Amino acid sequence: MGASDAVDQTGTGGYDPAQPPVPAPGRSEGGASGERLVLFTDAVTAISITLLILPLIDLVPEAVSAHQQASEVFTGHLDQIWSFLLSFAVIANIWREHHRTFSSVARVTRSLMVWNMGWLLSVVVLPLPTEMIGAFGRNRFAAAFYYTVLLASMVCRLTMLRILKTTPGLVEGDGEEGRRRIKDLYTVSYLNVLLLVLALVLALAVPVLQYYSLLLLVLPRRAFLRGRRGAR
Repeated sequence: MGASDAVDQTGTGGYDPAQPPVPAPGRSEGGASGERLVLFTDAVTAISITLLILPLIDLVPEAVSAHQQASEVFTGHLDQIWSFLLSFAVIANIWREHHRTFSSVARVTRSLMVWNMGWLLSVVVLPLPTEMIGAFGRNRFAAAFYYTVLLASMVCRLTMLRILKTTPGLVEGDGEEGRRRIKDLYTVSYLNVLLLVLALVLALAVPVLQYYSLLLLVLPRRAFLRGRRGAR
């Protein structure tokens, strides 16, 4: 067969201009796949969680210049160490929840990307209030700032779950089981937002509780899973 045989009468090589090209599977209108978005998100989150340790590293030369003992790097900066451990656990947890959300996402819409960038912004900003907690201790403004950043993160995730819940074709397979899983994640995320608002009110009203009120966020998933098991 010659090259001329491969071209039809329209001269387009079998391609009909009236028919739009079929998009590659797993890609959105912007050309980004769910996998690429997750990889980018993981990279930014990894950088953010790594930055948390930098203020603690700076304590070492400060202790040397002040002629302190090596142990005083820890004993003299318990607030900074506490804030580091707290934020490390928080970022690790919200990353895990993000991973659970996107584990079966095949396609990404523009709105989903925008809200994911909002989620990333909250993760990137989190080291700042973390450092403020270590520097100012039980300060109402530092606590409010910290909780506000966490609330922004959770609202962005809740919105992303709503988009996944209401937009067909984004979740891989898009079967009954996948839709039920997204619905369950949305319910737990909604409860988390409400409990975080309650934790913020408690933190401002009772300063001694401040960051311990974050333990409220442990309740929704455990209670929801227990209810699911009971229903089965």
